[in-house]
Amino acid sequence: MTPLPALRTTALVTVAPLVLAVAGAMHPAHLTAATAGHWVALHIALLPVFPFLALGLVLPLRGTPGRGVEGALVLLAWAGSLCYAAYYAGLDAVAGVSAGVVVEHGVHGAAGRLFATGDELGRAGVYGLVVAVLATSTLLWRRRGVRVLPGAAVLLAACWSFRDSHIFWPRGVLTMLGFALGFALLTAARETDRTAATSATRRPSAG
Repeated sequence: MTPLPALRTTALVTVAPLVLAVAGAMHPAHLTAATAGHWVALHIALLPVFPFLALGLVLPLRGTPGRGVEGALVLLAWAGSLCYAAYYAGLDAVAGVSAGVVVEHGVHGAAGRLFATGDELGRAGVYGLVVAVLATSTLLWRRRGVRVLPGAAVLLAACWSFRDSHIFWPRGVLTMLGFALGFALLTAARETDRTAATSATRRPSAG
C-alpha cells in the first residue's frame, strides 16, 4: 500500500498541472471582443497557479545536502524553477491580462505586439523549466537510478510541447496532463527506496 506521505506528495505536485488542464479546457480558442472578458478573468485567476507548476521539481529536492555536485544540482533546479515562475508569469500578465484588456476596450493594433512579447517571455520561462527538469532528474538519477528516466522523459516531452501550446485545448491540456504524469512518476521514483528502507527498519529481526 502506498504510504500516506507519498500520496500527499503526489497530490501536491500534481494539483497545479491538473488545475491548469481544467482551465485549458475552458480557455477561449481566440481572443475577440466577445471572449475578452472571459480571457482576462481566466488569466487573472491563473496568475498564482502557473508558478506552482515548478513545485513538482523542487519538492523532490527536500532533504538534499547543499554541498558538492548534488548541492550544485539543487541550486540549478531552483534557479531554473525561479526563471520559469518569473517569465511565464510575465506571459500570463502580458498576453493574457493586458491583451485581453486592450481587446475588450477596442484598442486596435496593440494585441498582436502584446502576444509577440508574451510569447518571448513564455519561451524564456519554459527554457528555465527545462533546466530545472534536467537538474532535478539528474540528481534523482544519481540516487534512484534508471527508475527516474520515465518521469524525466515525460517531463521533457511536456516542456517541448509547452513552448507553443500554452494550455489551449487540446494540445495544451494534454501537455498539462503530461506534467502531472511526469511529476507523479518522479515522486514515485523518489519515494520507492525510502519506503522500502522504512519498512526494513520497522521489520522485526528473525530469531
